[in-house]
Amino acid sequence: MQPSLRRVAAAAALAIATFASSTGALAAGADPVLLEAARAAQPAVVQSLKDMVSIESGSANAAGLAQMASYTEKRLKALGASVERVAVTKGPGTMIKGTFTGTGTRRIMLIAHMDTVYPANTLTTQPIHQEGNRLYGPGIADDKSGIAVILHALEILKNKGWHDYARITVLFNPDEEVGSVGSGETIAALAGQHDVVLSCEPTGARDAMGANGDFLLLGASGTAMATMQVKGRSAHAGLNPELGRNALVELAYQIQQTRDLAKQVPGTQMSWTEAGTGGTRNKIPESAFANADVRLLTTTASVEQLKVALQDKVDSSRLVPDTQTTITVKALRPAFVATAGGRAMAKHAQEIYAELDGRPLGLLDKTGGGTDAGYAGRSGKAAVVESWGLAGFGAHARDEYVELDSIVPRLYLMTRMLEDLGRN
Repeated sequence: MQPSLRRVAAAAALAIATFASSTGALAAGADPVLLEAARAAQPAVVQSLKDMVSIESGSANAAGLAQMASYTEKRLKALGASVERVAVTKGPGTMIKGTFTGTGTRRIMLIAHMDTVYPANTLTTQPIHQEGNRLYGPGIADDKSGIAVILHALEILKNKGWHDYARITVLFNPDEEVGSVGSGETIAALAGQHDVVLSCEPTGARDAMGANGDFLLLGASGTAMATMQVKGRSAHAGLNPELGRNALVELAYQIQQTRDLAKQVPGTQMSWTEAGTGGTRNKIPESAFANADVRLLTTTASVEQLKVALQDKVDSSRLVPDTQTTITVKALRPAFVATAGGRAMAKHAQEIYAELDGRPLGLLDKTGGGTDAGYAGRSGKAAVVESWGLAGFGAHARDEYVELDSIVPRLYLMTRMLEDLGRN
């Protein structure tokens, strides 16, 4: 999950009232078999979370990603899936695709990611541990909780003898945290072959005052990267700096010129986030670069329009003579906007959640983060809804955790939703 999704829980908490405990009395209308199965599964879910977090699987950690692939492959086979490994087009790791064939008509896809943002050996300073209702560990919410929900929900339904679907496809990818650069096209292609996609990023945790942050997500930004490259002329910084054309100074000037320009391009947001020269201290830099994080807030936002606007701006004036500035903008993850079908599914999810003592479920229309739901919804063929994972907080930061009392309601929500989808 992209970094700004960390703030979603706080926004959701303002909109959702404090809820009753998931272990409270059975509400009228709740499915007693599924609810009891969800309660019985909680210890196994906790163990699965510990097992997966024990595998350090940062996006660049080839060994850890291989371990996660083997783990999820084994778990899916145990559930009766036909499993294959699908190569990514770029980067380490491999996708794990599990296929279940049923007797119904619906084609359902479940997605989550195996990679985390944490470097190797993070467990030495952030070990797995429990404090009250919180289970801590790097990557536990984002997104090993999503994998756990998928695996255990399917296990509950298998034990119940549920086959009311034409096909269920489970896809776990190894590169979501770096933009799904090697798996995004596969996600998009597979999603276009399904009726429904449930993307299992985590939901929000309680805020400091105890208000619940439970939600489903109906929109997320697309992502892109803008790059500014300045070409100047090198010279000795001590003997004859006047002979040089300082690319770094020009870069700083152009960053100032363009820092607010995205406000003029509909549906875009841009922040310059890194820069450098690759040179040495005693040399006037002949080249310099800067990269910007770009968010595409709508499905119609144009990276080409942003590129043209940036290039026109840097061409309009320069501070250092005889320098040249070039702009490139590369589209990464597409924006996600739920269709009418996705919104109807989310509304039904609220009804399911209310079976648990009237538990509320928020629906968030938009976040500045990016998710694989963008790829899944790109064709417009499938109804896509995001954030079916456990409630958690601290993703991409220290002391990431999930709330243990979200396990039962989230398993109940997933299993009930899958059954209802099968019934159309």
